[in-house]
Amino acid sequence: MQNQLIKVPPTKNALLNLKKQVQFLEDGYELLERKRELLTRLVYERLGSYLTLRRETHETIKRAYHWLSVAHLRMGSRALHQAGLGTGRAIEINIIPKRSLGIEHPALTVEKREVDPIGLLGTDTSLDETRRHLTDAALRLARLGESEMALSRLMAEQRKAQKRVNALKYNIIPRYKKTIRFIQSVLEEEERNTLFQIKILRSKDESHWGL
Repeated sequence: MQNQLIKVPPTKNALLNLKKQVQFLEDGYELLERKRELLTRLVYERLGSYLTLRRETHETIKRAYHWLSVAHLRMGSRALHQAGLGTGRAIEINIIPKRSLGIEHPALTVEKREVDPIGLLGTDTSLDETRRHLTDAALRLARLGESEMALSRLMAEQRKAQKRVNALKYNIIPRYKKTIRFIQSVLEEEERNTLFQIKILRSKDESHWGL
């Protein structure tokens, strides 16, 4: 038991200080517990949307590669490469910081640019379909990356909050309370000894005057 106690002298002042500290720790525990619950709820909410977005992104990428394969078969790798050299950027991405429950993560604004068709320049129309689906895949991937980054940081913060809650609940606060009970027992024992000594002195004094 001694190893689990806080190292303080068993005095009344120490007892009062420990009681104040326990109250402070219990208030902190309640705040951390509420934060942990909010983070847990937010993680589960974002997890559902992340899984949906990941599934949709996978399907979008499959469609893009399907059309890329069609364009490759119809045009050949050399013509496809040359046509790709003349294309401009299909999307614009801006990254800004965002905070959720005090946790910072990147937020993206993704905008699709107007892309001129090039199927009329001697290339196959499958190239236009390929560009369109690859653009959609890039948009999905950008949003998926944003969602995954936010989710991972929320999960990391949730795990930290859980560890702190557990430490307070199962280690720190119990140690303080055990120390308080120990000091109380020591002070009570001292008080009993003091009362016993007073009784002995009184009895001796009464015997003396009785003589």
